[in-house]
Amino acid sequence: MARPWRARSWGALAGLRARPDKFGGMSVDLAELRRPLRLERAAFGRWLRGAVARWREEGRVAVWLRVPILQSGFVAAAASQGFAFHHAEQGSSTLTLWLGEGPSRLPGYATHQLGVAGAVLDESTGKVLVVQDRNRTINAWKFPGGLSNPGEDIDTAVREVFEETGIKSEFKSILSVRQQHEHPGAFGKSDMYIVCRLEPSSFDISFCQQECLRCEWMALDEVARTKQATPITSNVAKLLLYGYREGFDKIDITMREFPAVYPGLFYKLYHRELPESYRNIT
Repeated sequence: MARPWRARSWGALAGLRARPDKFGGMSVDLAELRRPLRLERAAFGRWLRGAVARWREEGRVAVWLRVPILQSGFVAAAASQGFAFHHAEQGSSTLTLWLGEGPSRLPGYATHQLGVAGAVLDESTGKVLVVQDRNRTINAWKFPGGLSNPGEDIDTAVREVFEETGIKSEFKSILSVRQQHEHPGAFGKSDMYIVCRLEPSSFDISFCQQECLRCEWMALDEVARTKQATPITSNVAKLLLYGYREGFDKIDITMREFPAVYPGLFYKLYHRELPESYRNIT
């Protein structure tokens, strides 16, 4: 395993270690600074300028600089040398500097938020769970749901439905995916909104008073016809009605889990169900 590249002079005294990555870049984390509040920003700037010059000579293509929020005073020194913000999280920001030829080829940070909703269908009655949001100008019927948290899978729709309505359910399939760019509710970024088919395991509603104005089991064909539903709810209700009457295999996008190329990690693949004879082709 490669040893970390050790910073020199001021950087070494301050505890900084620049680490090479497999893509030809260098990473520096200011969380490693010893006594950061006592360090001079000008001294950091001089160290950084010398380090960047060495990395250019070595043929490095980029520098990643992570700055904890309490060390934000060092950002100006980096910005004066061409560093720019790449992304920020709750407790830190990350800046980058492209050293390679031509325009930067560094990947952008995440540009989408993921929303999920659950179309919870009680097949014994033909009714589906719908809500009206409390904080909306127009109180239209919709499927319960919300934003997926980092690290959650699409079937987190089960969690969202329970938190909003008190109804427990099981993930069955994906029904639809909506893509929208420049979404006002996503800070102008892009939004993916996925509606899942869920099967209920409880039926007594206890909805969240802070989020929902109303919640009820409504006949599926009524949701498909009413003018009081959001457009996506109306269209997915029609799709769900088709599956309810003709067979869910005609509409379901199901999930299978596979090992990822990264050791110890797995991913979930969503697609139309394959016949057994095709699934087992070798």
